[in-house]
Amino acid sequence: MSSLDEYYMTVLRLVKEAGSIVREKINTPKDTMTKSCDVDLVTEWDQKVEKLLIEGISSKFPDHKFIGEEGTSLGKTIEFTDAPTWIIDPIDGTMNFVHGLPHTCISIALLINKTAEIGIVYNPILEQLFTARRGQGAFLNGAPISVSEEKELRKALVMMEMGTSRDPEKVKIVLENANILTAQVHGVRCLGSAALNMCMVALGGADISFEFGIHAWDIAAGDLIVREAGGVCIDPAGGPFDVMSRRVLCASTMELAQELAKLLVQYYPGRD
Repeated sequence: MSSLDEYYMTVLRLVKEAGSIVREKINTPKDTMTKSCDVDLVTEWDQKVEKLLIEGISSKFPDHKFIGEEGTSLGKTIEFTDAPTWIIDPIDGTMNFVHGLPHTCISIALLINKTAEIGIVYNPILEQLFTARRGQGAFLNGAPISVSEEKELRKALVMMEMGTSRDPEKVKIVLENANILTAQVHGVRCLGSAALNMCMVALGGADISFEFGIHAWDIAAGDLIVREAGGVCIDPAGGPFDVMSRRVLCASTMELAQELAKLLVQYYPGRD
């Protein structure tokens, strides 16, 4: 067994264990705290899931590093180096989780030398386990998945989000883009989870997903899953994807991605 095989088997076991917590607690009353604004929520279960994942990985691989949503929200500085680094969102779609809406997931990626090697997105409520390893394809519950290969914007189903930021400039741009796209695309959808939106592109259920203001932990796993499913991830302005930029556009084809990038009103949040 290679080191990467061992990393993958270890994290897969931990993610499934963490998923049982999410599944058990989604329909129970929750005490919520806020982070950047009143709608940017965190619960004790976000913190417990992240703790389970980090402690479980650290016990086997003590030299590995972590970038996690909850630790970062408590003031830990992000240090992104070439060392094996796990980028973790313990519950992506926390607002959905708080309300009991079943589109919520655990998202975790391993980057080595700043290259994604493992990506896992697990929705334990709907039993959707998306997995990918670099060069080995993407899978849903063990079955291979692939993007739609759609190239025309007018035929594309687009995933986009309002997001949790209530910054007036950000809200204005989101609404401008929604207005632009409504007349140009087949339809617009959102699940309330950046990771799951990206996995819908990987699955072929949607053709594009884009968002401004998300974080590395929202998109690191989804990026690899989309690319291993045959899709592309770029910056929403058309340049190369940067996991720390807080901007993402993924699509079934590069033609479709670049066509959308030409239309979007851009927003540049501070980097992670």
